[in-house]
Amino acid sequence: MDRLTDVLTALSHPSRRDIIRRLAAAPARFTDVARPLDVTLNAVTKHLKLLERAGLIERERRGREVLISLRPEPLRLVSSWVHEYERFWNQRLDAFEGYFRRMRGKDAGHTRKRRTKAAQKKEANR
Repeated sequence: MDRLTDVLTALSHPSRRDIIRRLAAAPARFTDVARPLDVTLNAVTKHLKLLERAGLIERERRGREVLISLRPEPLRLVSSWVHEYERFWNQRLDAFEGYFRRMRGKDAGHTRKRRTKAAQKKEANR
């Protein structure tokens, strides 16, 4: 798999996104990461391995404990990828807006012509 695929795969599960959200606040021990999740410790280990493979976390041994911290750099890959589509949609929406402005302008011209003809009829009838 490529790096972007690894990161997107890691972000695809709500538990892993929750782990990332909490690690963004501060590094944590395994037990602190696992405690709020409603999954087995084995599942937490698998989630962490997937996040680590994507480069989103790193583990640091401190004595008998392992501290897990966020490495946000790979999120830039996702941001760049999404940004390309943001530009795509902004261009499409700008074109759509321009179309409606042109149509509104044409309608305004037709409305003015109708009003002018109606005013001319009234003047002629007086």
